Amino acid sequence: MSHELTLQELAEFSANFNADPKNQVIARAAARSGVLEASYNERVAGRLTRVFSTELPTDNVTNQKQSGRCWLFSTLNVLRHDFGAKHKAKNFTLSQSYNFFWDKLERANLFYEKVIATADKPLDDREVRSYFDFAGHDGGQWHMAISLVKKYGVVPSYVMPESFNTSATNGLASALADKERKDALALRRLAQAGDQEGLEKARKTFLNEIYRMVAIAVGEPPKTFDLEYRDDDKNYHLEKNLTPVSFFNKYFDVDLDDYVVLTNAPDHEYGKLYHVGAEDNVEGGSPIRFLNVPMEYLEQAAVAQLKDGEAVWFGNDVLRQMDRKTGYLDTDLYKLEDLFDVDLSLSKADRLATGVGEVSHAMTLVGVDEDNGDIRQWKVENSWGDKSGEKGFFVMSHNWFKEYVYEVVVHKKYLTKDQQELLSSTPVELAPWDSLA
Repeated sequence: MSHELTLQELAEFSANFNADPKNQVIARAAARSGVLEASYNERVAGRLTRVFSTELPTDNVTNQKQSGRCWLFSTLNVLRHDFGAKHKAKNFTLSQSYNFFWDKLERANLFYEKVIATADKPLDDREVRSYFDFAGHDGGQWHMAISLVKKYGVVPSYVMPESFNTSATNGLASALADKERKDALALRRLAQAGDQEGLEKARKTFLNEIYRMVAIAVGEPPKTFDLEYRDDDKNYHLEKNLTPVSFFNKYFDVDLDDYVVLTNAPDHEYGKLYHVGAEDNVEGGSPIRFLNVPMEYLEQAAVAQLKDGEAVWFGNDVLRQMDRKTGYLDTDLYKLEDLFDVDLSLSKADRLATGVGEVSHAMTLVGVDEDNGDIRQWKVENSWGDKSGEKGFFVMSHNWFKEYVYEVVVHKKYLTKDQQELLSSTPVELAPWDSLA
């Protein structure tokens, strides 16, 4: 039954608001400084000490600037810490621009593939619309990053440094989205007409044009380079004429296929392997798979990996209860319920199911603080430069971890036997609009 707001109701609401003098005081504070500042809880600082019982050797941080490449930065941060530990070079960094270039090409190729596969569906079909909406985007997942690394390798940051168009990607992303959507209409027409020869010719032409666009904006990736660095003991190292793939294979003692994305999505059934095929970015690469388990398994595996000296990639909803200046992540950071005198609480499952909760960011765990086995807080390496947090590092309460962390990437050896067996099961295919996508 429909309801129309009446003038009588509005007058009643106003009277109720003005009946409590405190509302005017609160309103003035909120209007002056904003609702977040007005509800800021300074007591959080007393709990988040930035002292950790387990901590990896870290120093400098990276900066994704105005781009959505956190998933790539976090993956390369995990790899650079691996390089730093093995070769005593903790400040060594890898080029995000290099893998960003290849992601744009690979992503366009799979976009065209999905467009052709759904050419018989109308443009307003939900699946088709999802593919069109994702064209040109920077966002991604762990498996997207490792697919690029496995195929194209990595290079040091000095070999292909950041540029204007990698640091501020909106211009290129918009141009690619327009180009790919226009191409999609042409490919759909050719597919609907059954013109296979014309379809393949057009696809190759379009991909060649995408290559030209990205090469103009970002620069072509190097085919070979010289590795040159000083380690933490000031010893000089030089190896000439490496390819990006040979560099990765020789200097990184890691099998990327041994890592698993554990997710905590209580709106989905636990003990299941899920696949988000809509977001796979490399044909023949690593499919985007999540093993959905209760939260305690994410905690245990992440702690175990940190204690073994290895950083942990994790997906989270960073815009919730976060202060960029201090780098605090705490569920009691902003007391909005007290400010408004309303109940704003939602379960983690309800947040996911309603779209309130999402994996909006990826960062790197580099430390944890435990008290007799109880986790107190985590040290987080972000990719927002050294002007946020404490020189770029954030501190996260364990309550925040439980509420707003949805994914951790860990070696499969930290899984239970039953969980390891689930990795070989047939994954449940998720729709492009699923809460895990």
